[in-house]
Amino acid sequence: MVVGWIDGRTFTEADVRNPVNLPRIAAACRLLHAGPRFVSDFNMFDIQARYLSLVQAEGYRLPARYLDLMPAFARMRAAMEVHPEPTVPCNNDLLAANFIDGGDRLWLIDYEYSGNNEASFELGNIWSESTLHLNLLDVLVESYWGHNLPGKTARARLWGLASQYGWTLWAAIQTSISPIDFDYWAWGMEKYDRAVAEFDSPGFERLLLEVATGH
Repeated sequence: MVVGWIDGRTFTEADVRNPVNLPRIAAACRLLHAGPRFVSDFNMFDIQARYLSLVQAEGYRLPARYLDLMPAFARMRAAMEVHPEPTVPCNNDLLAANFIDGGDRLWLIDYEYSGNNEASFELGNIWSESTLHLNLLDVLVESYWGHNLPGKTARARLWGLASQYGWTLWAAIQTSISPIDFDYWAWGMEKYDRAVAEFDSPGFERLLLEVATGH
């Protein structure tokens, strides 16, 4: 069903990585987040748990070490629940192709996964989906909140990690059930490899501390 036509150009990952566009992306997100709430909520921790239950019940393939990382994932959830952000209406799936540049503004499309969520998830997921350098995540977060907030950057980064870890299971499910000729496993493993690198990095503990203390 077509509900409207937007005259514009679809973004690529290179567009999202262009520092000039990050304030525009932040502004588009703020506009959505200030709007009416959605009927449902979106929480990646809960979604990951549902996906994992399905994968294990059906005996679908899991990547190496996936279950070994669950304790770290649980610690991340606990740290992030110390000072939760108020939820706002979010798209929750802002890969580059879901931005359309209409010239005077950016449009956000594809609301299949929309729901009320933390703004920091939206920002962290953008960082993850377009593989932004960390300095660009700083720019995106500062553009959104209006000033430099290291705690918000840490929170967005951990939400990006949660996104990578959770969507890995979506890829495992699609690998087993989808009739589409697409390599979902490779798609998921690219995200999973980045998640493993984050979990294993020396900076992971610092991120947990920053979000738990709110600094």
